[in-house]
Amino acid sequence: MRPPVIRHHPAEGAARRPFRLLIVEDERRLALSLAKGLAAEGYAVDVVHDGLEGLHRAGESPYDLLVLDIMLPGMNGYRVCSALRAAGDDVPILMLTAKDGEYDEAEGLDTGADDYLTKPFSYVVLVARIKALLRRRAQGAGASRVHVLGELRVDTAARRVLLAEDEVALTAKEFAVLEQLVTRAGEVVSKAEILDAVWDFAYDGDPNIVEVYVSALRRKLGAGLIRTMRGAGYRLERPERPETVR
Repeated sequence: MRPPVIRHHPAEGAARRPFRLLIVEDERRLALSLAKGLAAEGYAVDVVHDGLEGLHRAGESPYDLLVLDIMLPGMNGYRVCSALRAAGDDVPILMLTAKDGEYDEAEGLDTGADDYLTKPFSYVVLVARIKALLRRRAQGAGASRVHVLGELRVDTAARRVLLAEDEVALTAKEFAVLEQLVTRAGEVVSKAEILDAVWDFAYDGDPNIVEVYVSALRRKLGAGLIRTMRGAGYRLERPERPETVR
């Protein structure tokens, strides 16, 4: 028998259709504290304390965002995230990590997590990150353009990337970085602009993380596609006659 989900609902008078969040965190006091605070913010929050249970819950019921710890009993956060992405679930995932460096940004590239916070963290920053992820998801849902640059085709609504008719699998963060470049193809996009758009203002990690994701995109899409403009940023090269399908 599965353990029950602890549910926290917004106070009376909050929005009628609150965003649904799932917290997967085995540190019970922290999980319950976060759930109570987020419920007070107007979110409907469920809490589980086991990775396998978190995976089951996320697969059975649609959530708007997951707050996912890495070190979990049953199944760690990396594996939970990877399993959800392999199943085609693009729910935004905010990972929680310990201060001892258990989270390796390069290692975590292919898990598909959208953002991460290192413990101990500010509750204000957590809420800002959640709002930013939900806002970007809503903005993406309203997009309807397909960008075609030579053999590269990027569908920002369906979040699909084709290269010479072959689909290329990108993590959520890789796609977000590519989206910033493809929507401004031919222009120089600074590292700061990418950080602000993809990681939000609350990001306090190493700004060189952008280089890690650009390198990953080059490996998957071709080394010559993204050009480094030293001291200025990056430019997505485009053919002489680029197309945009509406």
